Amino acid sequence: MAIIKSVRGYTPKIGENVFLADNAAVIGNVEIGDNSSIWFGAVLRGDVNSIKIGKNVNIQDGAVLHTLYDKSPKPSTIELGDNVSVGHNATIHGAKIENNVLIGMGSIVLDNVVVGEGSIIAAGAVVTSGTIVEPGSLMAGVPAKKIKDVSPEQSKDMIQRISDNYHLYASWYEE
Repeated sequence: MAIIKSVRGYTPKIGENVFLADNAAVIGNVEIGDNSSIWFGAVLRGDVNSIKIGKNVNIQDGAVLHTLYDKSPKPSTIELGDNVSVGHNATIHGAKIENNVLIGMGSIVLDNVVVGEGSIIAAGAVVTSGTIVEPGSLMAGVPAKKIKDVSPEQSKDMIQRISDNYHLYASWYEE
């Protein structure tokens, strides 16, 4: 059974039809939207500030989501829109990710970043604090730079397909 822990008076709120892997950790001020999935070894640590996750989101194995303390000089929160995929071992630290976005495996998205709708953050990319990613951008590298625009075909092929696949995979674990 997943670790679901209250802290600082906050208890995670979990929507309908959400898959939580046995060793996923959901802690504190976290809200997870309907039809989302939190995979093995993922950590959503809403102990120091809020994490809000939309519908049809998948947070894959080993991903870590955390924020900056709400009483720090520049606090940060996490907001993930609908149909977002967060790849294996990715780290999101206090960023806003809009709808229909793919965060690649092993990438790092830092505090107060905004990733525009329909964007792809490539595997291994590091999006530095305060970066504003234009909607429909492919970002890659360390530090991440815009490589090109994401075409509607790429968006449908990669972003939507991965989101749909993870909804299917989660159904395999229903008891």
